[in-house]
Amino acid sequence: MVYVSETVKLNNGLEMPLVGLGCWKIPNEVCASQVYEAIKLGYRLFDGAQDYGNEKEVGQGIRKAIDEGIVKREDLFVVSKLWNSYHDPKNVKKALKRTLQDLGLEYLDLFYIHFPLAFKFVPFEERYPPGFYTGAEDEKKGVISLEKVTVLDTYRALEQCVDEGLIKAIGVSNFRGILLHDLLAGAKIPPACLQIEHHPYLTQEKLVEYCKQQGIQVVAYSSFGPQSFLEMDSQLAKSTPTLFEHDVVKKVANNHGVSTSEVLLRWATQRRVAIIPKSSKKERLLNNLQINEKLTLSDEELQEISSLNKDIRFNDPFNWLDMKFPVFA
Repeated sequence: MVYVSETVKLNNGLEMPLVGLGCWKIPNEVCASQVYEAIKLGYRLFDGAQDYGNEKEVGQGIRKAIDEGIVKREDLFVVSKLWNSYHDPKNVKKALKRTLQDLGLEYLDLFYIHFPLAFKFVPFEERYPPGFYTGAEDEKKGVISLEKVTVLDTYRALEQCVDEGLIKAIGVSNFRGILLHDLLAGAKIPPACLQIEHHPYLTQEKLVEYCKQQGIQVVAYSSFGPQSFLEMDSQLAKSTPTLFEHDVVKKVANNHGVSTSEVLLRWATQRRVAIIPKSSKKERLLNNLQINEKLTLSDEELQEISSLNKDIRFNDPFNWLDMKFPVFA
C-alpha cells in the first residue's frame, strides 16, 4: 500500500501535500533515482530550485515514474524557485521556461521568489545556475552586483506566468512580515505560500501567525536547525547544540517511543506548517511521510518545544561574501 501525505488547501484552491521531499543538496548522481523511489513510496510534493543545480535529474525521476504509470502529472505537486539573477521582469519568463525545460514539464504547481534580492542578470550560456556569480569581473573582486528591480516588479511578471498557465501558484521565500505586507498591497494574485527557515531555534511565531491571518501557507525548510548547515562549514551551526540531542526534544521522543527527528517534524506539521525534509534512506523517508498519522504531540509538548526559540538564523544573506545583504536586518 502506498501512503500519501494529507494535504492543505491553498488560497487558490489547490491541494498541497503537508509533507514533501526537499531537493536541496541531493547529489546529481543519485537525484533521479531518489525522486523516483520517493514517488514509489508515496511522495507527491517535490521542492526544488534553479539554484540547486539538479532540476534535470529531478525531472528524470518524475518522467520515469510517469512513464511507468506509477503516477500522472496531475498527481504531483512540483515546486521550483526563481533565482536572484532573474528578477528583472524581462528575464522571469525566460528563467521559468529554462526550469520547465530542465524538468521536462509544461507547468509548475508552485514557483517561489527564492530571495528578495535582485542580482545582475547572467546569461544561461555564461553560467547556469549562476549562484553568487554576477560576471567575471565581479568574481575577481569577490563582489555581487545588484539590479534595481523591486519585488513587486518581479512578482507581477510571475502573475503573468500564472495567467499564461505556466505556473499554478506563486510563492515567496525568505520574506519578512513587513515585506509580505507591502507585497500584498500591490499583488493581484496573493502569494499562496511563504517558505522560511523554521525550527525550534527559529520559530518566527509572529510571522507564522500573520501568514495564517492572510491565508498564506507556511512551508518550513531546515526543520532540524543547524544540521543542514554543518556540511556547509557554518561556524554558527558548529557552535549551536544539535536539536537531535536537546534534552527537551529527547524527553518528548522518549515519551512517544519515536526518534527526535520525528518529534521535530511533527512539531511543525501539527501546527499546520508544511515540511520538506530529505533523506537517502527509504525507512526514514517513509517515516517522514507518515509522521502525521504516526505521532500526535500534546499542547504542552508543542509549547515546550516552541519555548526553545533563540532566534538563531543559519541562512542569512548578511553573511554572504561579506556583502551584508539586509534581508533579515
